[in-house]
Amino acid sequence: MLRTYRADLHIHTCLSPCAELDMTPARVVSRAIEEGLDIIAVTDHNTAENIQSAVKVNGEITVIPGMELTTAEEAHILALFPDMESVMRLQEITYNDLPLTGNKRILYEQVVVNEKDEVLRFNDRVLMDATGLGVKEAISIIHNLGGITVACHIDREAFSILTQLGFIHDSLEFDALEMSFRTDRERALKMFGIYERYPWITSSDAHHVSDIGRAATEFIMKEPSFEELVLALSGKEGREVRF
Repeated sequence: MLRTYRADLHIHTCLSPCAELDMTPARVVSRAIEEGLDIIAVTDHNTAENIQSAVKVNGEITVIPGMELTTAEEAHILALFPDMESVMRLQEITYNDLPLTGNKRILYEQVVVNEKDEVLRFNDRVLMDATGLGVKEAISIIHNLGGITVACHIDREAFSILTQLGFIHDSLEFDALEMSFRTDRERALKMFGIYERYPWITSSDAHHVSDIGRAATEFIMKEPSFEELVLALSGKEGREVRF
């Protein structure tokens, strides 16, 4: 039987250099449950080290392993995966391109935290840097690892595929496009109607606890799982995406 599930598929933790320090995995999950979300994705910048802690926090909500990858063109892409093994393989690839800080504290902290809010370590890579992966190469790698790709916040004036490349070429096999919380469907249709060939989602892109759930996408599915998300984005077997 199909039912509606609410998903926020773009949430940062305190590991992301631009997120608040109170965005621990435990607080992220707790807030998501308070907001009535069924599915979240933890998507830190170019890293996945806090995802496992979020998974361990609470079984009431589905946590999708993910990453917000910065391409060589400085476009942001969401990579979402069915399991930790796949996202950690992507992390190995991104870490090959990211310089070390030399254990010097830069302008921000990048904190790896366990499910009890205990600090485990500080990440010593420059996570805000672009990787060496071009957009097309990044999409291919993510797909080969069993993941799906979403072009982040295409309505924003920074770090979107449109601002960096000018348009979305037909050869870019994104599984979905994301609108930020600032853009509703009516406005999106006026601005981006030429890209209706892609499914559209909306997410919070939360960097503060209060941001979580400020935008969410409804998925009509059988259960709150990665596999069902894939079916919904493909419009298969009665599954749907509602933005």
